[in-house]
Amino acid sequence: MNSSYLDYNATAPLRPEARTALLAALEAPANPSSVHRFGRNARGIADIARGQVADLVRAEARRVVFTSGGTEANNLALRLALEGAGVKSLVITGIEHDSVLRPARHAGLPTYEVVAGADGVVSLGALEATLGAAQAAHPGPALVALMLANNETGAIQPVAEAARLAHAHQSLLLCDAVQAAGKIQVNLSQLDADFLTLSAHKLGGPTGVGALITRDDWTPAPLLRGGGQEKGMRAGTENLGGIAGFGAAAAAAQQGMYGMKTVAALRDRLQAGLLAVCPEAPVYGTGLRLPNTLCIGMPGVPAETQVMALDLAGVAVSAGSACSSGKVTPSHVLTAMGLPEAAAREAIRFSLGWASRPEDVDRAIEAWCKLWQRKRK
Repeated sequence: MNSSYLDYNATAPLRPEARTALLAALEAPANPSSVHRFGRNARGIADIARGQVADLVRAEARRVVFTSGGTEANNLALRLALEGAGVKSLVITGIEHDSVLRPARHAGLPTYEVVAGADGVVSLGALEATLGAAQAAHPGPALVALMLANNETGAIQPVAEAARLAHAHQSLLLCDAVQAAGKIQVNLSQLDADFLTLSAHKLGGPTGVGALITRDDWTPAPLLRGGGQEKGMRAGTENLGGIAGFGAAAAAAQQGMYGMKTVAALRDRLQAGLLAVCPEAPVYGTGLRLPNTLCIGMPGVPAETQVMALDLAGVAVSAGSACSSGKVTPSHVLTAMGLPEAAAREAIRFSLGWASRPEDVDRAIEAWCKLWQRKRK
């Protein structure tokens, strides 16, 4: 059976450039911390990748700390804010990834949540009001968490404006840019975020590697203690193959950013094809959004049924976050946007990427529309 992978927001297929760099690095017989020439060669591989990742978000290479992925990067950022800046409260949005929501709720600090609007975008007015209330009740700096682009709806958030609000309140901002990087231009200086997090496998790199990028220097507050690698932020011998693959994927994504116009056209073709058969299907996050993402509901049909039917037809999609697969609860992102639970249970996500083809879109349209016609009858 021919198959179509339309779940790039879960994991993008490995780019050829990343595969080549990963395999070459795995053949380097040394530890990057070793002082002999083999070790220096390994260190050079990591340094090249660090520069490539930094270039993707217009940051300084020395600010990049490699981690095991976006989840660890978000957890490390929260730890730095708590231990290094002494934040007194947390202000997070209801649409954040679980790797921000869960550690925030277990941080032992007062946590304030900001809901998103029906368009999936967080209101700056609501954010400022919540931040003010948090500081009135708990004087001192707060940490604001606002992702750059949502993983389920693709809705792009006003991070730069939120950072200005946070800094005006002598507070910090954490920007989860995991889904945005490689799909839209990301510039750390323009965003003015204090912490920015990335994950390699979302942009065509290997799994098991990510990065935390900081705007300023911080006293280490590592999650893992040991040999002091990554400026003392993250102990343990570096995942050299993963890091090299991450760097190569970042460089390829940056060079191929123009290709996102083609991806956006395919996404729009997909959306038009689905709505032509089912005009009443709700589309979520229809404002400014990632060029590759479509979150849509099939009225009266559970998301699980849609995912299974599409899978049988050779089309891979997701219901909610891939990190929450197997759960029967509705999407926390959609409920944070004010959707009724029933509607949130009917939404699925199509996400395209660098290797998506017109035939993938056509196969998805055919399969989804056949399901709708059967269920409607």
